[in-house]
Amino acid sequence: MKLVMRILVAGLMVGACGPLSLYYRPGVEVSRMQTDATSCEVEALRDAPVANQIRQRPPIYFPGNSFCTGNGCYYNPGYWVDGGLYTVDVNQDLRRRVLDICMANKGYQPVSIPRCPANVSASAPRAATSKLPALAPNSCAIRYDDGSWQIVTPQVSTASE
Repeated sequence: MKLVMRILVAGLMVGACGPLSLYYRPGVEVSRMQTDATSCEVEALRDAPVANQIRQRPPIYFPGNSFCTGNGCYYNPGYWVDGGLYTVDVNQDLRRRVLDICMANKGYQPVSIPRCPANVSASAPRAATSKLPALAPNSCAIRYDDGSWQIVTPQVSTASE
């Protein structure tokens, strides 16, 4: 369970600058969506547990070189460098698919909402979203330092004649 929390925290930190990616169903309370997501994450982890495998990259060969002077030629032998070890969770893609199916069965779909431009963020009243609104093509998200976020649909101004 600690691994899941670390992944979620790391994802939140990395995703703080990019679009807001979440499972979406208009009209649902954010707390309900988070509860459903947690439930599905637990199910996905149970059905497709972490299965780390240690892999090794192939070694790298650096060929020797030679140089010649008036006194003769000299040769440096080639050498091998270890490619290194790395770990792969072979169930990661399966776990993501199980999570996606679980959330789809609950009526959610994954969405990615772009960040709001600075002028929209500055003019919007600060109020974290508590109920998922209907999305429009110009909907955007504002992220707050406390981890909350707000989905905004700016009004499109029309020019009067």
